[in-house]
Amino acid sequence: MNFPTVPTIQSSIIERVKNPHFGYFIVKNEYYDSIIQWHKRRNNVNDLTKENIGYENGVLGGISSALKILCSKGDKVLIHSPTYVGFKWVFNDNGYHMIYSELKKDSNGIYRMDYEDMEKKIKDNNIHTVVFCSPHNPCGRVREREEILKAMEIFERYKVYIIPDEIWSDLTLYGNKHIPTQSVNQYAKNHTIAFYAPSKTFNVSGLIGSYHIIYNKYLKDRIDKESASTHYNSMNLLSMYALIGAYKQEGYDWLDQLKITLGENINYAVTYINEHFKGVEVSCPQGTYMLFVDCTQWCKEHNKTIDDIEKDAWKVGVAIQDGRNFNGQCHLRINLALPICKIKEAFKRLNEFVFNK
Repeated sequence: MNFPTVPTIQSSIIERVKNPHFGYFIVKNEYYDSIIQWHKRRNNVNDLTKENIGYENGVLGGISSALKILCSKGDKVLIHSPTYVGFKWVFNDNGYHMIYSELKKDSNGIYRMDYEDMEKKIKDNNIHTVVFCSPHNPCGRVREREEILKAMEIFERYKVYIIPDEIWSDLTLYGNKHIPTQSVNQYAKNHTIAFYAPSKTFNVSGLIGSYHIIYNKYLKDRIDKESASTHYNSMNLLSMYALIGAYKQEGYDWLDQLKITLGENINYAVTYINEHFKGVEVSCPQGTYMLFVDCTQWCKEHNKTIDDIEKDAWKVGVAIQDGRNFNGQCHLRINLALPICKIKEAFKRLNEFVFNK
């Protein structure tokens, strides 16, 4: 994000830096208590304990460890498409095969799971693990409880384990509520390794630090051992204080204001696209601060490619991502976590120099 973080993160780190000792340390109970209270207040999770929580250097590293305890090399794993590019790195680097189940837009432009396709691919490919991005990146879909339950029926039928990436769970918009995957029923609770982090929420990715939540003791013991085996998954002292600072009351208030700002930014961008970029399709995301923009029809009508669009945009200083990295063959991914004045200028340039030049 192009926003300064909540000041309590800085003050928490600065206060600790005044103590001139930076040797080995024990994780403070305040760290665990902050996570427990965060999930209780924001996600209505009332049964989370310190024993269910474990540190991870990053969500992708945690997913890699989870795959190693649930899969054998060469196994096929189900994942929805469009797909976050980071998942591709994890799969390719560790020798697993991604089996895509395409999300389908309904009549209202909302991305939905194709349950029939999911079940067929799980059955045909003998799949026992699914990576489940919720809220979904890059589509911005915030799934409803009934949707997750319906997916869980399939997973339970075929004894599938679930690895949810819920790093975007704090950034739900327009009254949409995040439903933790583990909360929908007992099967989900006992067959899920979930990952969270304050990084997207508070713009602190550079400080490193995420965490897993696991209720099944066997899975918890296995993931702790796997994550520790490299000897590179140790918490940084200041990362601990950053999370504690983020999850203070000021963090709750700051996040509520951020979500209002992001909602206004997204409304502006979606409206602008619909009014000015004929042939460009976009669904208003229910969460995250990303737009996933379909330029297929526009490219056909103008005899252009997605490469042409990107080249023209970057030429005039508008930084956009290639949607092909996310399995969108003629798509753009646009970050809207920045001041509205910059968004207005960016879309003005896209209008004048790219889509209507």
